[in-house]
This record gives sequence, structure tokens and C-alpha cells, in this order.
Amino acid sequence: MSANLGQPVEVGSIGKELKKIWEADEAATNASLMNFAIYSEQAGALEENSEAIFALTREHACRAILVEMQRDAPKSQIEAWVTAHCHLAHGRKTVCCEQLSFRLKGKAIGRMRNTLFSNLNSDLPLVFWWQGELSDLFEERLYRLTSRFIVDSAEWSDVPAGFARLRDAVEDSRCQMAVQDLAWTRTYHFRLGIAGLFDDPLAQEMLEKVNSVKIAGQPAHWTSAWLTLAWLATQAGWAFVSRDETRFVFAAKDGREIVVEWEAEESHAPLSLVSLTDGTTTVEVSRKAGDSHLSLELHAPHHSLSQVAPADPDGKVELVAEQLSRGGKNSLFRKIWPAFFEMLGIDGEQDC
Repeated sequence: MSANLGQPVEVGSIGKELKKIWEADEAATNASLMNFAIYSEQAGALEENSEAIFALTREHACRAILVEMQRDAPKSQIEAWVTAHCHLAHGRKTVCCEQLSFRLKGKAIGRMRNTLFSNLNSDLPLVFWWQGELSDLFEERLYRLTSRFIVDSAEWSDVPAGFARLRDAVEDSRCQMAVQDLAWTRTYHFRLGIAGLFDDPLAQEMLEKVNSVKIAGQPAHWTSAWLTLAWLATQAGWAFVSRDETRFVFAAKDGREIVVEWEAEESHAPLSLVSLTDGTTTVEVSRKAGDSHLSLELHAPHHSLSQVAPADPDGKVELVAEQLSRGGKNSLFRKIWPAFFEMLGIDGEQDC
């Protein structure tokens, strides 16, 4: 079951076992630009995440630390493994990244945090991918040492509570922790497509008269749709008025009402449609499930424009890889939080 995790080791012997790995292969170069941790409470997560790390380290050198927590186990125990993921660099030199894997069983208070921090490369920043719900282990002494925190709000059963915890953590970290939600990453190329269409003068004129918006996607990925809507509202200066299960109402600065219809279908792509119209001119970005491209359309009297653009990947590993490649503080994501939080019905005030 754990063959791809490498060599089983005693926790106290990890440093010695890592040294043996590098001494055994003098042709290998140990490369690391960051600490990259993945935490999960899902059984079997270590093996799945080891495969994810193998894919990620093709482009992102790191020391990987994988933690699987089995909190309901009757007996407290820590199992550990060490290995290295190696890839050819320029067809000649083998570049390898260390991976430490831990399966923690039983009582968890303090054990996850201590296991993680005692095995970090202290000279490198910590990027932390937390899979699943934010539990009580997401606490101050963890997030204050995290440079970038990656989640997927599509996995949460209580999205407002999850974002409220993130908001408090960002403020408590003095806004030093950058947050990345994969639900937001799924909207990246959609947002680029919409912004690109509004470079057209006719679309810019229409933006001042928009009265109807339609957004569609899969039910499980509703946060991606809502985040996209929060981005539109923030950039256009619309104020949130009300919502029900399938309909939002916003108000423009000139008092104009914007009605947004939300359509959720299992057969859709995670985010499948964003369409804006004033009744005469329409700007639309769409994607069919499984397609690797977006369709960009602008239709106005006596003027039409059709283009294609890359679509956002569906896989979580690919989404994480894209985010790591972009880097940055993700300031736009934080900029839309007040609008998104208002839509969720939670306090959107931020101290930073």
C-alpha cells in the first residue's frame, strides 16, 4: 500500500535517512525552493498526494511534507517514510526533491503542527495545501508561519464558516499569509476572457448599461460562480442588494438594477457560462464540459466577434501547479472578499 512513499523510518532518524539517500546517488542534485506541505484527513491521502508531488516537482522544486491524519484511530501512533522524486534536467543531470510522509493516528492536539515544523527546511518559505474542511488544527501557531495557504472551498460543507476562519487567520497573521482558493483559480481564464472582450469599444459602452447577467456551472462548484460574480461586481462598482437560490440582484452606481441568474447542472463544466447583456449587446464566455478551450463571443448591432482561448484545468494538481507558477500575493482575490462575503452573509470587514 505504501510502496510509493519510499523507505519507512523512525521519526527521530529522518535526517540520517535523508543523508543516506543523497550519498547513495552522487549524480543527483537536491533542489528545493520552498517547503510544500499537504495535509489531509482522508484515508489513503498519502499515496495520492505522493503522486501529486511527483507531478508538481517537475516544475517546482521543493521539500515536500505530506501529512495524513487519522483522528479516530484507537491508538496514538506516527508512521513515517522518506523518498526523493527525481527528474532529468536538460537531459543530463538528475534533479531530486525530498519527500517526507507522515501518517498520524489518534490524538492530534499539537502533533501535526510539531511534526510539520520540526521537519521544515528553515531557510525556505512554507506553502501549505490544506485538503478538505478547515478543522481545529488550523490554528494560530500553524498559519502564522505559512507564506501561502491553498484550499478548495468546493470541498467545504459550510462555506461561510470556512471563509470566516480564513478571514480571521489572514488578519491574525498581520496579512502576511497569502490565501489561494482553487475555486478562484478555476475562474482565471474565464476572467481573462471577459476582460479581453471588454477591450472592444462597443463592449465598454455596454458595461454602463448592463442589466442582466447569467452564470452557469456545476452545483459542486458554485463557489467558483459566486467568486466570478463578486469579481464582476467589484470591478464594475455594483452593490449587492439581495439573493435567493438562483437569483441575485445588484445595484449600479446610477441606480440601475442588475439581475443575475445562476444555473447549476451536473452536465456543465465546473464553470460553464458567464454572459452579460444590456438587451442589445451581449458579451459571453462559455465552455462545454471536458473542452480544453473557452468560446468568447461579442454580439452587437452590426458587429460580432468570436474567439477561442485556453480553459482552466479541471484537476486540482494542475490548478495548484498553475498557481505556483503565477506566484504573487493574490491581491485581487482579497480585493473581492468584501463583495463575496456580503453575498455569503458574513462580515466582510478587513483590517488590512
